[in-house]
Amino acid sequence: MRRPTPALPPLLTLILALLVACGGTVATTAPPASTAPSSSASAAPSTAPSAAPSAAPTVAASATRTGTGTVGGATATRTTTGAIATATRATGSPVAGPTPRVTGALTIFAAASLTDAFNEMKGKIEAANPGTTVTFNFAASSALRTQLEQGAKADLFASADTAQMDNAKKANLLAGDPSLFVRNTPVIIVPANNSKGIAAPADLARPGVKLVLAAPAVPIGNYSRQIFDKMGKDPAFGADFGTKALANLVSEEANVRQVVSKVQLGEGDAGIVYSSDVTPAVRDQLKIIAIPPAVNVVAEYPVAAIRGDANEAGARAFIAYLLSAEGQAILQKWGFIPVGQAAGHEPPIARRPGA
Repeated sequence: MRRPTPALPPLLTLILALLVACGGTVATTAPPASTAPSSSASAAPSTAPSAAPSAAPTVAASATRTGTGTVGGATATRTTTGAIATATRATGSPVAGPTPRVTGALTIFAAASLTDAFNEMKGKIEAANPGTTVTFNFAASSALRTQLEQGAKADLFASADTAQMDNAKKANLLAGDPSLFVRNTPVIIVPANNSKGIAAPADLARPGVKLVLAAPAVPIGNYSRQIFDKMGKDPAFGADFGTKALANLVSEEANVRQVVSKVQLGEGDAGIVYSSDVTPAVRDQLKIIAIPPAVNVVAEYPVAAIRGDANEAGARAFIAYLLSAEGQAILQKWGFIPVGQAAGHEPPIARRPGA
């Protein structure tokens, strides 16, 4: 015989009724299987939407604080800029964030090809940071590295190739690892009148052409000879191309700007320089002949702080400035290839200022 279900106390019955009316649930020891889907469905909306938005602002805020720290005091600068340098070597990308604030007196040894771009940066930095002074020593990277080895004082070294920076590192001159900050492309230049009728790279090997190059130890001089080696391995030029071209060499200059000057003045029939060296000041006095990408090289420019520099915070802030959006835009304006842009896609010369 079945026992009758005992009646609940009146107060408990009232409480349960109120719970059900308000949308509540009564816990049981064995919930029905039909409750599992509703539990899963309610969990997804409550966790997924809230997790992603909360994570993104945290990362962004961290990046912003990092950028600010880079341009602040010395301690923050060392820590944050080290992260910037590492990221740049790994990704080859400009650093996002606010334009770095460079402070104090800064002495920078920089490759001659950087003259125009760096001088524009100097004007902007000094105007934005009253009391800051930036002094440059422009020359061939090989000469600058030698000066540093001989005890010349500087806060930064910006080289036109990795070889000179590697030598500086071996000499224990650097205060940290170098960072790649820009690239460049070699081109052939001839005088505007082009009296020898040079129309293609192959013409550099023609008898009677007066060729001007930088010395082999100078980055652009080294790159020029690398190009000749590659041409010699291309059947279109012939195995003896390099020998014939170098037989036309009439002058070896101390830096790339001297090569430009010699050709501009007609003292040479042709020369090899960086595309960035065809500046508005000389553009109308020169003609440019492109070197085919298959036999050309891409110049990589590293920069590093110098050990024992007087303004370490300023040096590292300048590196951050080079990698900032403003720094990269100035370099591109003067014909360089930004670190975030693939080589071979540099802006045409006609887009340069004044061209």
